[in-house]
Amino acid sequence: MKIGKNQSDPIFDAEWLAHRYDPEQDAVHFRHVPLSSRARETFLTDEYLGVEPAPVPIDRERIAQSDLPNAPLHFVFHSAFCLSTLLANALDYPGRSMSLKEPVILNDIVGWRHRGADGTRLTAVLLDALRLCARPGPGRRAVVVKPSNIANGLADGMLRLLPQARALLLHAPLEDYLISIAKKQIDGRLWVRDLMVKQLREGLTLPVFNDEDLLRLTDLQVAAVGWLSQHALFHRLCHAFPERVRTLDSATITASPASVVQAMFAFYGIALSDEERAQVLAGPAFTQHSKDGTAFGFSARSLDYAAAESVHRDELTKVAAWARVVAETAGVPMALPNRLC
Repeated sequence: MKIGKNQSDPIFDAEWLAHRYDPEQDAVHFRHVPLSSRARETFLTDEYLGVEPAPVPIDRERIAQSDLPNAPLHFVFHSAFCLSTLLANALDYPGRSMSLKEPVILNDIVGWRHRGADGTRLTAVLLDALRLCARPGPGRRAVVVKPSNIANGLADGMLRLLPQARALLLHAPLEDYLISIAKKQIDGRLWVRDLMVKQLREGLTLPVFNDEDLLRLTDLQVAAVGWLSQHALFHRLCHAFPERVRTLDSATITASPASVVQAMFAFYGIALSDEERAQVLAGPAFTQHSKDGTAFGFSARSLDYAAAESVHRDELTKVAAWARVVAETAGVPMALPNRLC
């Protein structure tokens, strides 16, 4: 696809999403996705964006040599099913900040690494991808990226490449995470096994299990091991970047949303007035479901989780108790340090 004569250069314009990376051609595929429509989508994937217009491939060498516009870039790393999309939506505030929800280009880099990418070249590509993420939209003074949780293995590298970046490490309490998997039935159970495969490739699984041990586990045990593996990673990030990393759980968001909003924007250095914080709390991030746009409330969420817990209580109770023994054996504290609030 050619760029129309009235369209801007994709490299320099944040309205052009840096969507995919092709390692064979060493090219970035850009798609024109206006910020106004992008904010309404759940994730920046083809499933939500559609396939039109077709992408525009540009050689990465040209990107690497370009002086790109940039804003402070920060992160929300998460272990899934923990209101991360809600926070990303809240952080997309016109005139202040913009968010990128699970850009696929970072997933492409993870997949390329799994296929044996050269480490030096991968680092260069990752840096260019982050530079493209940092292009601010009009009037936006900061960018916050919420990668997919399969990109958590790149978190340490991202923070080292961007020494001014800050990261929020977000998780759901173990029991809530297990309920989320159970209530999604076969889709949730397949998802945690796929995640385990990716964590094995990343070297993120707990060393107390060998491959045969993992095969013997039930689906919810696999889910618990995946949760603990990500928890162990978050502990390492807290110790490696104590001044730049804060932790938060979804239970705190539901219990104290106003405190979370105030602390989160302050942590990222994004100034909001009292009136603007009130607008965030009254806006769609906290009043609409992040996946389908329907009316949303924390009370309804709690009732949904309570209903699922009652159906799966026996399995959930046994797996949660087992997971705590595993955590003690593996030396993974259940509580994370560096709390946001």
